[in-house]
Amino acid sequence: MYLTWLDSNSWLLEIGQQNILIDPWLVGSLTFANLDWLFKGLRNQERSIPDHIDLILLSQGLEDHAHPPTLKQLDKQIPVVASPNAAKVVRELGYTNVTSLAHGESYKLNQQVEITAVPGSPIGPTLIENGYVLKDLTTDLKLYYEPHGYHSPQLKQFAPIDVIVTPLIDLALPVVGAIIRGQQKAVEVAEWLQPQVMLPTASPGDVMYEGLLVKLLQIVGNTDEIRSQLAQRQLSTQIIEPRPGDRLELPLQQRQVQSR
Repeated sequence: MYLTWLDSNSWLLEIGQQNILIDPWLVGSLTFANLDWLFKGLRNQERSIPDHIDLILLSQGLEDHAHPPTLKQLDKQIPVVASPNAAKVVRELGYTNVTSLAHGESYKLNQQVEITAVPGSPIGPTLIENGYVLKDLTTDLKLYYEPHGYHSPQLKQFAPIDVIVTPLIDLALPVVGAIIRGQQKAVEVAEWLQPQVMLPTASPGDVMYEGLLVKLLQIVGNTDEIRSQLAQRQLSTQIIEPRPGDRLELPLQQRQVQSR
């Protein structure tokens, strides 16, 4: 299993001989509803579009997960698996092969990878977006991705999970509190799932942010604190902090393939 971090929440996952592009923001700036004064993300350099993509996987419909300028540049015939909210975005952009997954539903990619949607981040008072459990059907290795640190107890049925990609710090706003929950929640989900490896997402990487919202955001915690808490709980989980653009082969021990 290989992972390439492309800044922010964008990843290229190589699993089961399939290349899966997760929540891609590769070109242009990042804003919400074109409100540059409120929040704007700027890249020092644009990321290259990967040469071969078997699937685009979208966890949310917001611009930092379903980034319209990037999605407009990608081949619209690439299959997309998405939350219902993100599925609306890509269909409006002209994508022709879109699978919307509700929580608990699964999708098989070329009989090599099984993707199951689980409850993820709340967006507003009524909408809960998706996290995903991805399983390599040839090795039984599993990866869990959730970009805001909201972890459903339903995940326990998938334990153990080998790799977790989730925030490891908190990002908080005055009065509102944490909007990205990394510190306590990362340790909690590690206790549930007993991962071999954890990698942080939602970090800035090579991106610069500006705007009123950025000035108000507070960063709480760091990965060293997470490592200490994991050790206190006698968890052998390794935290890997990738550099943007580096392709990492994850140091995973193969588990015995279960009969299906």
